[in-house]
Amino acid sequence: MKGEAPSVPECYISEHEGFYGTIKNSTRDFIVTEIDIHGQMVTKPSVSDVPQSSSIIEACPGAKSERKKNIISPKHQHNLKEEKCTPVVKDVDSEPGPGQNGDITSTPSQDCFDLSLILGQSVCEELEQFTALLREASSPNDGVEKKLANQESSNGSEKKMANQELSLGSFPDKHQRANVHRAVRHNFPFLLTVTNQSEIRVKEDPDFKLLSGLVSEEEAEDFFRFIDTKMPNSVYTFRGDDSKEHRTAVHHFLSRRFGKLVETKSFSDQQQKTTAITVRLRGKGKPRKRMADDSKGEEVYTAFTLRKENLETLEATSYMAAVLGVLPSDFTYAGIKDKRAVTYQSMVVKKISPQRLREKASEFEKRGMVLSSVRSVPEPLHLGRLQGNHFDLVVRDLRPHQGHDTLMELDSLVQEAVENVKVRGFVNYYGPQRFGTGQSVQSDSVGLALLKEEMVAAVHLFFTPEEGDDPQSVAKRHFLQTYNAKEALSLMPMSKARERLMLRALHRYGTGPEGCTRAWLSLPHGMRVFYPHAYCSRVWNEAAAHRLTTLGDRARQGDLVWKQRGEEGIEMGEPSLPQIHVVTAAEEEEEVYSLGQVVLPMLGSSVKYPENPVGGWYQERLARDGLQSCRFRVTPLKLNLPGCYRPLLAIPRNLTYRLEQGQRAGERQQESNGKSPQASGAVPQHPGADTTRPAGLERQKGGESVQGDGEGKSAVQYPDTDTPSLTLNFDLDSSCYATVCLREVMKCDP
Repeated sequence: MKGEAPSVPECYISEHEGFYGTIKNSTRDFIVTEIDIHGQMVTKPSVSDVPQSSSIIEACPGAKSERKKNIISPKHQHNLKEEKCTPVVKDVDSEPGPGQNGDITSTPSQDCFDLSLILGQSVCEELEQFTALLREASSPNDGVEKKLANQESSNGSEKKMANQELSLGSFPDKHQRANVHRAVRHNFPFLLTVTNQSEIRVKEDPDFKLLSGLVSEEEAEDFFRFIDTKMPNSVYTFRGDDSKEHRTAVHHFLSRRFGKLVETKSFSDQQQKTTAITVRLRGKGKPRKRMADDSKGEEVYTAFTLRKENLETLEATSYMAAVLGVLPSDFTYAGIKDKRAVTYQSMVVKKISPQRLREKASEFEKRGMVLSSVRSVPEPLHLGRLQGNHFDLVVRDLRPHQGHDTLMELDSLVQEAVENVKVRGFVNYYGPQRFGTGQSVQSDSVGLALLKEEMVAAVHLFFTPEEGDDPQSVAKRHFLQTYNAKEALSLMPMSKARERLMLRALHRYGTGPEGCTRAWLSLPHGMRVFYPHAYCSRVWNEAAAHRLTTLGDRARQGDLVWKQRGEEGIEMGEPSLPQIHVVTAAEEEEEVYSLGQVVLPMLGSSVKYPENPVGGWYQERLARDGLQSCRFRVTPLKLNLPGCYRPLLAIPRNLTYRLEQGQRAGERQQESNGKSPQASGAVPQHPGADTTRPAGLERQKGGESVQGDGEGKSAVQYPDTDTPSLTLNFDLDSSCYATVCLREVMKCDP
């Protein structure tokens, strides 16, 4: 799809001229505050959240200062708040469960197993060197026949390494110790972790060595990860083995070492004509009978408001999980917020008391996170449980599209543009961040390949490098040139979790169709489904542009609209969820519905398409991409896309704006944040400002305000070195994009 139309079409609902400008010059030029389901903003932005020309404070101050020595003595107290670590961006939540049949469906999150985050980069590197030495010492046995007796006898070098231990440091907090144990075992299944008081040491696991002599090393790693999940009744299946004598040796080893934890059986596959060993983790026995409400009292949930700056939501939860000793999946939230911004959102964490969360608050502040409104709640948050978001934005370096050289002329352009969007709204496109801005191959191209079940092609698209020699592009380029996943993995930065998961699976299972399928399965479900959703979002954007250019700005026959409760055909006693209705010819003639009520389907297996030319366009569009018979199920990846409906238009609420000098915009934002005007939807007015229109456009010069009422002209010229800035404050419904709203206002990409 490279070279096709832009992911966000240039089709608008209003016809004003627009203007140029830039956004996100600073993260504090873009402030996002979540609005809960009750219509209340989750917090009032602090006075410090003000756009300013000074550089942004580093999220991890002192990141380049001296680090601890890799070999840590037992006396050293290892504490995350002392470790000056560089922030690590994480894109995924978890690795899939081991086992060839994928029976394990909810393993711990991969972010929780990031050793560079938990131990610090220096200790992590020392651990990798230690494991490399262990592997080198074991290499002489690679060619020996794999029998249990041979594995129990070692050569001199193996004995020497078997006695070697490495100290990871001292961890006073038991939650940290538990997290270190889990992370080390997950990343290096052949290691054994031992605690001596608060110190954690690692050494070679003799049981792993014995099992890897009976089965492949990859199977041994997967099996030990399977054991560490401790999920009752979960199942792991080894590869087929036609040797009964060999299967008996494996059964005996598993029974002798893990007999209290597992039960093993051999099952024959008549189609494959092979026999394989299946291992099931034993259950914990029949639970006692309890009241229906007992389970609620056993869980501890703590809610808080998170303020983060220049951090992805997943990155923030990963770091907090590592510090608290829980999984990132223990954090729940209503929505994911922008990275390059200051954002406020509600979160709930499981298993952590309010007191413990407050104790760790100072550590979070070092990474650009501030917690407030910490309190106990009875249940977690659910995705989508919000009304929308409030935005406080500054658009800087305003310039007209054509030759307007006075402030009042620019004032007139801005007023017309903002008033049009305030009244008519904007086309509800998915924003460019949905597709991966600045990438040579966008996410929707990968999604199309996955929907067509072209797994190898999807992997190649995923690893298409950007121009340049940054480490990520170098690693991707090396993989596509050599197909050596192991070498590419060594080149890939530790922060690129998605790429590393894929490369690890490609190294383990190969680069053929089956290996590429396993590589996609190594990503958590939420990340796998992101790519097909990106393709569906692109088609929706194109459908919206086609609908507007061909059928105009009225609800037409065959359009789909929301039919709310209380309308004809829907009883008041029925659930309040809206239903989909097809506009009739009579309803079009009588203009029963407006364009704002029209919805378009997001591609999926359970949606209804418009009964007019737009419906035919959908079918032609799918056929053009070879998806005319697509059921929107990717069975090999366990993905199902039922589809949904998205309003064609979105309208900002409580919209106010102000035009002023660039520096003055920061001062106004400071006043706004200090007085928290968002609670009432108002923006502080400069003395003498015209209050008959929103915010009163004004120009600040020499300490005086120059008002513009749109009726006269101002002789004030704005110099190129101090171009005006536009401050905007508005609310949007959930899943609507502020950048798309700005495109409608400005008639260009901000």
